[in-house]
Amino acid sequence: MSRANQNNEDDSNEPVTLLRTPISLDYDFSAGRSASRFLRAIAEGRLLGQRCPVDGKVYFPSRGACPQHGVTFGPEVVELPDTGTVVTFSIVRVPAESIPLELPYITVNILIDGADTILMHVLDAKLEEVHMGMRVKAVWKPKDEWSTSTGNIIYFQPLDEPDADYDSYKEHI
Repeated sequence: MSRANQNNEDDSNEPVTLLRTPISLDYDFSAGRSASRFLRAIAEGRLLGQRCPVDGKVYFPSRGACPQHGVTFGPEVVELPDTGTVVTFSIVRVPAESIPLELPYITVNILIDGADTILMHVLDAKLEEVHMGMRVKAVWKPKDEWSTSTGNIIYFQPLDEPDADYDSYKEHI
C-alpha cells in the first residue's frame, strides 16, 4: 500500500472538526394587532386567548384568525387563568441559556384551563413525579421585571390538586 493511501485511511479515522462561528442578527418584528394585545396583557400578568366564531374554541396565545376555519377573530378576548394540565412532557439533558433550571429539566405541553390549544413551557418538578394529567401553575418573574414577553412566566410548577381526567386533555396529545 502506498504511503498516500495509508495517509488517507488514517485521515478517515480522525474525528471531523466543526467550525463554530458566532452569528448576530438584528431585526424588527411587528407582532400585529392580535399578538400585540396578547403581549400587552402578559405585561400586566394576564393571559388572553381568542374564541373562534365558528366552533367556539379558545386559542391561546391569541392569533389573528382561526387556523381551522380561516375566519378572522373578532374583538372578543377570553381571559384565562395561569393554571393548566400537563398533556405531554419531555426530559431535556441539553443546556439552554434561557432556561433557569438545572439539567436535566422538563419541557411540557400545557393545556391552559379554558383554552383549546396547548402552550409549550418548562416545569420545575422532580423527574420521577412529572406525568400526564398533572395540574400546574405558572411562576411569574417579580412584577417590576415584567415586559411584553412570555418570558414573564419563568416556569410552571405542580399544584397540590388531583390529576385532570384523561378525557379532558386526550385530544391534545
